[in-house]
Amino acid sequence: MEDFGYPNAERILQEKKIKLIRGDGHLLLAECGNSSQRIKIWTRDGDFCFQANAKTAFVTMEVPKVFALETASRPISADLTAGAQKETVNVTKEGRQDGYQSVGEGSKGAETTLVELRVTG
Repeated sequence: MEDFGYPNAERILQEKKIKLIRGDGHLLLAECGNSSQRIKIWTRDGDFCFQANAKTAFVTMEVPKVFALETASRPISADLTAGAQKETVNVTKEGRQDGYQSVGEGSKGAETTLVELRVTG
């Protein structure tokens, strides 16, 4: 039975310090570049990207110190936590700041952990 565990999650955690838990296989960690399907996560420890290969996709994770999210063309939704507070942020190319959204410390809030990322269209 498929458990939706993220492939190579242990190796990614050791090499890149990104804890990927599970996903549907349509949102994959990728090199940052200029692809129209690129989704970029900005953290105080560095940035990293995902590549979407479907109109909808998700991945659950635990990535602390996130301060911004960026999408090149696909709308995304992200669940973030700061202490006991949970927040969902939607980012679109047509949205605020043309696909870039400050979160947590990036918007003068508390340190934020990204717990789920979804492509929504």
